[in-house]
Amino acid sequence: MIEAIGFIILGFVLMEFSGWVIHKYLMHGPLWIIHKTHHEHSDSFFELNDLFSLLFGSIAVLLIVKGVGELDYRFWIGIGITVYGMLYFYLHDILIHRRVRWLERPKNEFLKGVFKAHQAHHQCREKERAVSFGLFLVPKKYFKKQEQ
Repeated sequence: MIEAIGFIILGFVLMEFSGWVIHKYLMHGPLWIIHKTHHEHSDSFFELNDLFSLLFGSIAVLLIVKGVGELDYRFWIGIGITVYGMLYFYLHDILIHRRVRWLERPKNEFLKGVFKAHQAHHQCREKERAVSFGLFLVPKKYFKKQEQ
């Protein structure tokens, strides 16, 4: 069981780090044509950028299916990616962008920091000058309390 938990954590951490790299160098690079839909205001619920979620979700499903017979490392890494995706949807789409208005804006200090970092990322509508590409790992400066 300890090994399974380790692989779940590994899948989650790999998603955050690979997501950061993909976001910075591919989404804000050659795949900007798709990702820019996330930086533009739209009345539509879906955006072309949602294709990335399908890609990452497909990788998780593939790993789970390949590893389910023996419940090997692939299964547990796929579960870790799935947990990341669920938390990403909750934090990014529900709390930050309010694509589904189920909850209020975050009040927890950690979530407020993540929210500030994401706001900073979206202040720039161009692919080159954006900052803060991770979702959970963000610079410390976003967690500092605002001075009165």
